[in-house]
Amino acid sequence: MNTIISPGNDHDSLMFKEVVDSIRIKLPKGRPRTRPGELLADPAYDTTEIRKYLRNRGIQSNIPCNKRNSKTPRSGRPVRFDDRSYKDRGAVERFFAWLLSFKRIIIRHERLVRTYQAFINLASILILWRVLK
Repeated sequence: MNTIISPGNDHDSLMFKEVVDSIRIKLPKGRPRTRPGELLADPAYDTTEIRKYLRNRGIQSNIPCNKRNSKTPRSGRPVRFDDRSYKDRGAVERFFAWLLSFKRIIIRHERLVRTYQAFINLASILILWRVLK
């Protein structure tokens, strides 16, 4: 699992490329894959820059259209969106909800980024342990 910490006042889409570049899917043999088959994201990531970046990397995007971006209709081919595979995104939302059950992560008492990152990693391990138990 990869987590990247950014300032709270920055939008998540600014860190999108860095997160996608840090993806490593371990395989039983050989080197890890750095390109997933499909990427699920919420409507906040519905920008032409992000879709173009994913297309150039050969990753299928499954991002619903953002209603705020559709004031003027888009020209050209409609964007791809699959309802069935998008339902798997609920696991990500559940993980974030479980992560916020750790009060120390919500308030962020730590000054150092690496200490805060360590607490997020520890909370992620505890969540995984609870799920697998």
